[in-house]
Amino acid sequence: MRGELHYDAVVIGAGTAGLVAGTRLAQGGARVCVLAKGVGSTHLAPGTIDVLGYAPDRVQEPGRALERLIASRPDHPYTLIGADTVTPALEWFQARVAEGPLPGYQYVGSLARNQLLPTAVGALRPSALVPETMAGGDAGGLKRVCVVGTRALRDFHPSLCAANLQQAEIQSRAVSLELTLERADMSALGLARRFDDAAWRAQFCAELLLTLGPEEHVGLPAMLGIRDPHGAWSDMEHRLGRRVFEIPTLPPSVPGMRLFEILRSALRSAGGRLVLGPEVVAAERDGARLTAVRARAAGHDTRYVARWIILASGGFASGGIELDSSWVTHERVLGLALHGVPATGEPRFSSTYLQEQPIDRVGVAVDSQLRAEGMENVLVAGAALPGAVPWREGSGEGIALASGYRVAQTVLSAEGAREPATAAG
Repeated sequence: MRGELHYDAVVIGAGTAGLVAGTRLAQGGARVCVLAKGVGSTHLAPGTIDVLGYAPDRVQEPGRALERLIASRPDHPYTLIGADTVTPALEWFQARVAEGPLPGYQYVGSLARNQLLPTAVGALRPSALVPETMAGGDAGGLKRVCVVGTRALRDFHPSLCAANLQQAEIQSRAVSLELTLERADMSALGLARRFDDAAWRAQFCAELLLTLGPEEHVGLPAMLGIRDPHGAWSDMEHRLGRRVFEIPTLPPSVPGMRLFEILRSALRSAGGRLVLGPEVVAAERDGARLTAVRARAAGHDTRYVARWIILASGGFASGGIELDSSWVTHERVLGLALHGVPATGEPRFSSTYLQEQPIDRVGVAVDSQLRAEGMENVLVAGAALPGAVPWREGSGEGIALASGYRVAQTVLSAEGAREPATAAG
C-alpha cells in the first residue's frame, strides 16, 4: 500500500455529478478529493443540460413539467432532490461557466423554456441550458439553414442532418467543404484546435461565404474551438454576417470536453483535488459508516480516509451498476443496496428495443436526503440514483447537476461548514 490520505469528503466519479459535488463542497471549505478511473460521461454527451425533455411527450416548459413530475412520481430523483434545488443549481453552474477558463463562454437558457436543437442526424432535441455556441440552432428561430460538413469529419453527415431538418419544416440544405488537413486533425477535437486559430478561421469563412445563400444560418459540427470557443464562434458570426451554431456530433464531444474542463477548473480553484486513474477496490466499514476506501493504480493501493463518501459512479451505462452473468444486479463500487430490481421470475427486459425496460429504473436505494440505505455517511448522486429513465426523459445532465449540488448541500449543512454566500457564488 502506497499510503494513507485524509479528507473531509471523497467523491467517487468524475462526471458532472461528481465534479459538481466536489466543487461545491470545496467552496464550502471542505477538504475534498474526487476520485475516478477516468473522465465521466462529459466526453460522450452533447454538453447541454437537459433538465426534462419528455414527460412523456415533448416538454416546452421544463419548470412547470418538473413540478407535475414531482407531484406524480414520489420515487423519481427530482422528487428527492426537490424542485427548489434545481434552479439554484442551474444558476450556480452558469456562474461557474462564466468565471471559468474559457473566456467569454457561457450557457444560456432557463427552466422557463426548452430550446429545440438539432442533433447530428437532424432530429430536434429539447434542452434547458445550452452553450451559447449552440443557441442559434434553436428551431424556434430557424427558417433557412445551411448545414456545413467536411469529408475530413467522417462521422458527421450534413446531407442526412439537412434532410431531417426539412422534415421538421426548416428549409435546409447541405454543403461539404474540402479541407486540407493533417491526418491527426481529422476529428472533431482536431478541427476544434484548428478553429482556435484566427487565420485558419478566416480562410475557412472565405471559402464558406462563396457557397452561402442570402439569409441562411450556418450549422456546423460542434468543433468551434476547444480553448476559445466564444472567440471562434463570435468571430465566425462577424465574418459570415449571419447566425452560426454548433450541432452536437458523435463522441468524442468537444462541448463535453469544454464542460469537463470548466468543472475541473472550478474544483481546483476552490481547493479540491481530482485524481484520475485509480479504481476503488474496497471499502472499510464501521457499523453504518464507511471510514475509508482503497483505490488501486499501477498495482499499488492508497487508502482514502474520509468523514463522508459520495458515490457518483453512474448506473448501467458506466458500469457502476452491473447485471452479471448469473442475472444478479449489484452496485459494483461499494456494494450498496439497490432499489427497483425486478423480483425473481419477473422480466428484466422487453422485446421492444426502444421501449422502456423493466430494469431501466434500477439504482442505489436512498432516503429523502439521498443517503444510501443503511449508511450514515454515504450519499448518492447522478445516474446511480433510482427511479429515472434519462434517455427517454431527457433528464440525465439535469439530475446529475442538481443531485451533485444537493448532496454537497447536505454535507455542508451536517458539518456546519460555511456555504457559498449565494446560489451563484
